[in-house]
Amino acid sequence: MTYVVAFDNSPLARRALHCAVEYAEAVDQAVVAVTAIQRDPSLARERGWIDGDETFDVETAARNLTEAVTDVDPDAGFEYRVVDAYAPRGRVSRTVRELAVDVGADVVFVGSDNAGRIVGGLASVGQTVSADDRYDVHIVRHDDARGD
Repeated sequence: MTYVVAFDNSPLARRALHCAVEYAEAVDQAVVAVTAIQRDPSLARERGWIDGDETFDVETAARNLTEAVTDVDPDAGFEYRVVDAYAPRGRVSRTVRELAVDVGADVVFVGSDNAGRIVGGLASVGQTVSADDRYDVHIVRHDDARGD
C-alpha cells in the first residue's frame, strides 16, 4: 500500500504529510509526496520552494521540496513533474493525479486552503484529485495536530 500526499509545502500540505506518515508507520507502508512544479519564480518564492536569494530553476525547487518532505520523514519519497507557468486550468491537478497513479497510490492525502468545504466544493487541485476513483482520499482540513 502506498500513501501519497499532494504536496505544495503549504501548512495544510505539510500537515497532510504528517498524517500520512503517522498512518503509514502504523501499518508499515510507504509514503510518497508528489508535486507539480510550475516554472514560475514568483510562485516558487511565495510557496517557499526557493529562498528569496535563490535563482529559480526546477532542480533547486525540487531539492528544497525534497528537503521539506524528508524533514518530516527521511524515508518518505518525493516525485515531481514540471508544468509550464501558464499551464491551462486543471493541468497542475491532472499532473498530481497522474503522479499519484504512477506511484501506485492506495490513499491520497490532500490538504489545501479549500479542503474545509465538502468534497464537491473543493477548488483547484483538491477537487480534481479527490474526484479520481482509482484511490481513496483523506482530506486534511486543519494544519495542527488537534484539528481545531
